[in-house]
Amino acid sequence: MLPDGEESPEIPTSNLTEPLILTSRQSSFYEEDEEAQRPRASPCLLRQSAPNKSSQVAIVGSNLCPVESLDYEMIENDFFKQDWRSRGGKQIFQYFVLKWTLCLLIGSIVGGIGFFNNLAVENIAGVKFVITSNMMLANRYLSAFAVFAVTNFVLLMFSSLITAYVAPAAAGSGIPEVKAYLNGVDAPGIFSVKTLVVKIVGCIGAVSSSLHLGKAGPMIHTGACVAALLGQGGSKKYGLTCKWLRYFKNDRDRRDLVTCGSAAGVAAAFRSPVGGVLFALEALTSWWRSALLWRAFFTTAVVAVVLRALIDVCSSGKCGLFGKGGLIMFDVTTDNLAYHFTDLPYVILLGVIGGILGSLYNFILEKVLRLYNLINERGVKHKLILAGAVSIFTSCCLFGLPWLATCRPCPPDSKEECPSIGRSGNFKKFQCPLGYYNDLASLFFNTNDDTIRNLYSSGTDGEYEWFSILVFFVTSYFLGIISYGIVAPSGLFVPVILTGATYGRFVGKLMSPYSTLDHSLFAVLGSASFLGGTMRMTVSLCVMLLELTNNLLLLPLVMLVLLISKTVADSCNANIYDQILKLKGLPYLEGHAEPYMRQLTVSDVISGPLQFFNGVEKVGNIVHILKTTGHHGFPVIDDYPFSDSLVLSGLVLRSHLLVLLKKKAFTHDCVLKCPDLMKRFSSDDFSKRGFGKHDSIEDIELSAEEMEMFVDLHPFTNASPYTAVETMSLAKALLLFREVGLRHLLVIPKSSSGAPVVGILTRHDFMPEHILGTHPFLVNSRWKKLRVRNIFLRRLFNTSR
Repeated sequence: MLPDGEESPEIPTSNLTEPLILTSRQSSFYEEDEEAQRPRASPCLLRQSAPNKSSQVAIVGSNLCPVESLDYEMIENDFFKQDWRSRGGKQIFQYFVLKWTLCLLIGSIVGGIGFFNNLAVENIAGVKFVITSNMMLANRYLSAFAVFAVTNFVLLMFSSLITAYVAPAAAGSGIPEVKAYLNGVDAPGIFSVKTLVVKIVGCIGAVSSSLHLGKAGPMIHTGACVAALLGQGGSKKYGLTCKWLRYFKNDRDRRDLVTCGSAAGVAAAFRSPVGGVLFALEALTSWWRSALLWRAFFTTAVVAVVLRALIDVCSSGKCGLFGKGGLIMFDVTTDNLAYHFTDLPYVILLGVIGGILGSLYNFILEKVLRLYNLINERGVKHKLILAGAVSIFTSCCLFGLPWLATCRPCPPDSKEECPSIGRSGNFKKFQCPLGYYNDLASLFFNTNDDTIRNLYSSGTDGEYEWFSILVFFVTSYFLGIISYGIVAPSGLFVPVILTGATYGRFVGKLMSPYSTLDHSLFAVLGSASFLGGTMRMTVSLCVMLLELTNNLLLLPLVMLVLLISKTVADSCNANIYDQILKLKGLPYLEGHAEPYMRQLTVSDVISGPLQFFNGVEKVGNIVHILKTTGHHGFPVIDDYPFSDSLVLSGLVLRSHLLVLLKKKAFTHDCVLKCPDLMKRFSSDDFSKRGFGKHDSIEDIELSAEEMEMFVDLHPFTNASPYTAVETMSLAKALLLFREVGLRHLLVIPKSSSGAPVVGILTRHDFMPEHILGTHPFLVNSRWKKLRVRNIFLRRLFNTSR
């Protein structure tokens, strides 16, 4: 049974498998369609209605995954008003304390998970590199490659197996799912306990396998999972039924917690508390307020404190091979940094090329994800074969390409041991004799975090040859693309930072005769330009890079590079997360309206017939409508004998109707409410469950006598729903719908004569696929979304819509 209530035996069970889908072959992939129909006027009579014929589902991987919208709107009916009035100072204090307590728990747990993830990756990968290096010291090169490749293969296969069979929703970075959730889209399984566990364990295995994957994206999803689980509002299964927890049994408060959790994930990944808050504000949320800003900042501050305390423990040498206190943060400081006006042309060039490379990265990645979808839709076996092939190819590149580099003598003034044997460092011996190092192996034969730290290190201008940097840049560029999309938890942040740092180093090498800037500064600016070209964010990335490098002197240059790279890339295609959202088919509402929406009114997109209820409705009518439609909101209209004319009483939710039917709050006569009706319910009866099986009309058993009884809907009807006049432009309605966070928007007639409501707008009605499918003449309209008309770039990246 789909959430929209429509039986569809040909649709497979939901399975969030890959971070990609194809939407070109199927256009029905959205939330339940609240179709508009013409009202009927005969009260208390059973009516026949046509079933919902346009159910919307999100396509994820090779399966169709049903999704539905979240109820962010404040319900104002008689019952909830009475519940609010009954709350005294004690209840208000409990609610206040609970919010801050949950933020404290989120920050503490996410900080601990971030530390554990980093520590596990550094030690697992460290043991692998030490064993391989020891074999190479003994000139056992073939055995060293076998150990290296097999270890990588086993680690990735373990991660892929648990992801494919236990929690397919844990695949990918999880950022598109979090972004869609905060936009109002609820896909099943994305915040479950299984997803959280697999996300943590699978991420450690995937990143330790030397693939060009990162921990930042999975950490954001992990933080959101922790917040969503803590905000379920208790659990009867585990005996967590304290009244204190009941306040968070609604989507509105859970959304705030998930926002705080996602910000905490960024802070844990980069030890960047301010950057985490700004990332959540700029890249994830669709709705923000000052109180949420304060709580998110508190949550990320807790993360920073927890990490600092755990890192202090590692400073005593208790954290294994790589626990030296520099965990999580790259902790790079450039002393005596100086730049001049004459250096700006090189920085501008860096930003322009970074924007082009970033947009090309997004373009190629989208094509690769579409190709992976054709493979993944064949089943789990093919997903594992794909992951294994990527692992073997990556191992061959990482082990084979360093042989192209020549051995270089260790610098005599180096502060680090050269070569680095049995430990991490800038100087990998690889096949070289003692006293020499392989600069390309120093880039390949390290964890991604350590490689970035090496590239960001100041005073290392002569440690890497331009040929080695070029080889590593090209390799990391394409390895980052082909590694994302396999059935394993994986992030894009760290690979993009790594590739950008290498690109910056290469530009620094080329510009060294003309510029006095340190090559480590070029590496940081290269990461900024590449991040701006792919992610298309400015403020949050700027702050994150400054916190990551611990150097405020970079601020003007980082700002300039981000602005230039984002501007250049925006003229080519969309940011990477928007592209993945589209590939997944998640019905995300943009913050702007397409120009063609101004040509349409809301009445142009609603369809009929409308299903509604009378103020006092027959039980049999309610059961019939709930079984034959998938609507989650129904207008309530009063007519004779309760009103002299048709009057819109409000909107009643399906979930509330199910509670009324389950409690059997019926009367034998078609009359208004009984005096004791409100006393039969509590606020817990109408609270929304977090995860697990939800109530269904099929689970409610009613006798023939009860089907002939009546129920008064007035006390449970939202008497102040948001409405739009039928002549309102679709563009204006979209902004209202998104900014307020609505699930239903009633469309009322312009004239007072006739029916009081003509239809309902839901998320589906604002989707371009639905609008352009209903009005095909708009496809070739000159009012389509305008972009910079650069013919060469448009042909290169195929960005026409």
